[in-house]
Amino acid sequence: MGSKRNEETKEKMIDSFYLPWPPSNNTYYRRVGNKTLISKKGRIYRDDVLMTCIKERVKNFGSDPLAIRIQAFYPDRRKRDLDNLLKAPLDAMMKAGVFDDDSQIESLSIRKVGLEKPGQLFIEIRKTDELKAQ
Repeated sequence: MGSKRNEETKEKMIDSFYLPWPPSNNTYYRRVGNKTLISKKGRIYRDDVLMTCIKERVKNFGSDPLAIRIQAFYPDRRKRDLDNLLKAPLDAMMKAGVFDDDSQIESLSIRKVGLEKPGQLFIEIRKTDELKAQ
């Protein structure tokens, strides 16, 4: 995995880092009776994201309004719906304390940028007031 780039000044607050490739939505959740739960695979992914955030010293944005940009490096050439990649990493980053709630995300973009085994996501997060100031 690549290393984190972090820009911090008095005027800007941007954090960027790599996350592991997420499990599919079909394997992230499990249905037990009338309840939907995070699967074992999903819990392992959450733990991996938490450890990455600790290791890379990812900033805690608290309840600030955010813009998140994701670049997806696919692990292989299989056909995938790009929008299905969002749920697991956003939930895992929230659980890891990067931000308080995904409802504070005001801008969200994702794009496929290429292939790279075993697959990874490059995440860039910034306060949206920083976008308005630019």
